Amino acid sequence: MTGRRTYFTYILSNKNRRLYIGMTNDLNRRLGEHRKDKKGFAASYRMTKLVYYETFEGPNAALERERILKKWRREKKIALIESMNPMWEELVVQDRTKISPPADSKLG
Repeated sequence: MTGRRTYFTYILSNKNRRLYIGMTNDLNRRLGEHRKDKKGFAASYRMTKLVYYETFEGPNAALERERILKKWRREKKIALIESMNPMWEELVVQDRTKISPPADSKLG
């Protein structure tokens, strides 16, 4: 029997509050990659601070949420981050199994 795998849609930031949105099935591993990478958008702007994330039961939902967030205006993304993390503190993923509805949804 296979267990359900948790997927994440996440937002990284830097000291200037530039934003990067991504999706992964292992957030801690992916954060490590962002911190080590020398190439790419997140590396170019030193975006290594996890300021927001959501969990999903499958890759399709997480990927769709990533697409939605990337289309949002900056102001709406900032409001989403601040709804859960008003001080823009660096977040730590503690429970990989907890599935959370999007903060702006009516689901939870």
